[in-house]
Amino acid sequence: MMAPGFTGSPLDRADRVRNDVEAYGLLLGDWRARVLGLDGLDPRVSDAGGLHWHSLAELEGSEELILLGLSDGKPHFVALVDAAGDAFRSPAIWRALSMLPAEDAAIYGTARSLIEWHNGHRFCGRCGAATVLFRAGWGRKCGNCEKEHFPRTDPVVIMLAEFEGKALVGRQSRFPPGNYSALAGFLEPGECIEEAVRREIHEEAGVTCGAVRYVTSQPWPFGGSQLMIACTADALDDALTLDTDEIEDAMWVTKDEAIAALKGDADRRFNAPPPFAIAHSLLRHWVSQ
Repeated sequence: MMAPGFTGSPLDRADRVRNDVEAYGLLLGDWRARVLGLDGLDPRVSDAGGLHWHSLAELEGSEELILLGLSDGKPHFVALVDAAGDAFRSPAIWRALSMLPAEDAAIYGTARSLIEWHNGHRFCGRCGAATVLFRAGWGRKCGNCEKEHFPRTDPVVIMLAEFEGKALVGRQSRFPPGNYSALAGFLEPGECIEEAVRREIHEEAGVTCGAVRYVTSQPWPFGGSQLMIACTADALDDALTLDTDEIEDAMWVTKDEAIAALKGDADRRFNAPPPFAIAHSLLRHWVSQ
């Protein structure tokens, strides 16, 4: 099974220097340091088809920096931008991700997740005072009560229900025409992965499931920082009762239909998720079993 998208970053995250003021200062003064190029929250793509990097000297001077990691000792940063708008739905982001090598997509995913976390945690959840960046950008500290805040990842289950050689796929109204994907939903407090998989499938499609099997996982940097936990589940029947507030449509597809979608065949029944999405990896895993 090919590695899921947004995984495989080549950077050493260098946790050892995050609390070392002297060591971090040396990185900030390193002439080799590179800063990730962004247009808002979208990645700039170089002429070679990878991420665009520029030097510290090209910064305006007022930007706060987040240390993404080291490569052969060379520090890589991203500037903390206050980006407005929903770039998740921008056609530009999907075009860029379809071009980027997997390692570059993983670096970008980390950068975007951290930026969105910082933008959503500028005030302390305990006392409401303003927070400031610390630990090389891997935390924020309250300027009043000194509570420390650290980036968090929200777990999400994403799954294919299986019944008699078919898998259940669905679509939301915001999807492009013809696009279908695996069902998905956030884990709730007091739930294990298996319980969340069964609950989400039943809530969205009205299908009751039994055994659940873990397949793989993927970080997902859009709309916050999420960990997508991919699973398959054995459905007890194939009758559908859709929650149309959650999904617009759902259908059972055969392996041949899934293969045609993954290949992009002209006569395909539906469009598969893009290769950098874990739903794509999950479909590939299912057809290979």
